[in-house]
Amino acid sequence: MSAPMTRPLQPASSSRSEAGLPRFRWLKSKLIGAALTVYALVTLYPLLWLFISALKTNEEFFSRPFGLPSHWNWSNFSRAWEVAEMGRAYVNSFFVTILSLILTLVLGALSGYVLSRFQFRGKLLVMGVFMLGMLIPIHSTLVPLFILMNKIHILNTYAALIMPYTAFELPIAIFICVAYMNSFPKEVEEAAQIDGSGYWGIFFRMMLPLALPALATVGILAFLRYWNDFSFALVFMSDPKLKTLPLSLSVFATGYSTDYKLTMAAMALAVIPTIIVYLIFQEQVMKGMTAGAVKG
Repeated sequence: MSAPMTRPLQPASSSRSEAGLPRFRWLKSKLIGAALTVYALVTLYPLLWLFISALKTNEEFFSRPFGLPSHWNWSNFSRAWEVAEMGRAYVNSFFVTILSLILTLVLGALSGYVLSRFQFRGKLLVMGVFMLGMLIPIHSTLVPLFILMNKIHILNTYAALIMPYTAFELPIAIFICVAYMNSFPKEVEEAAQIDGSGYWGIFFRMMLPLALPALATVGILAFLRYWNDFSFALVFMSDPKLKTLPLSLSVFATGYSTDYKLTMAAMALAVIPTIIVYLIFQEQVMKGMTAGAVKG
């Protein structure tokens, strides 16, 4: 008869540690979830405070700044819309933002495609020039740009905002597009060339669809910058018919007083498009931020 098989003995400390491992992981996940929940509430609270404050009176805004209003004053929104002429300002902001955004995405994608997929003399110099554009303080150019636009007679026109917006956003757009397109395999282009596609066909049919996450990231950043800009519109736009949304918000503050209830209501109306745009493109933005983090 063969000897009975015996199971090797394990140290008691090892078995206890393995038994406690699932509990440690469960506790760790709960702590991480609680920390992320607290962080989300802290991040969202200013936005919630803005909408709550927009429904208060001026007296409640000072006496109970962090409390709920005793009466929900929905009329603040309609009053702010009329006083600031936000309808016209919305149209102007949308027109300037959309045109600037289209130019930024088209030029940024084309430049990123050329700089990432082609080798030519002076490529490093061109990249250095674009990187240098990211280091220029935007507001330091207000006076030179004002003089230049006055000489070429484009002050108080949409071009006075569209051209600087596009120019100052292009460096970061090109940087993101180049970094993202560098991760595309060369074999994809070679297969397309064998099938008879030219450079334009490769760009529009292959590179542009693949680069949508990067373009979404660029679009979100550019949209926020264009939509919220105040200084360029203040300097280059003196015609009340061409004022953008940030300029319309300034009518509630004078040198002597500020109507806080209408200011908060107008700011709440102005922030809605940025929330909608981010919710629509958030998935593409996350893909653009995490692209290239893992190989394979």
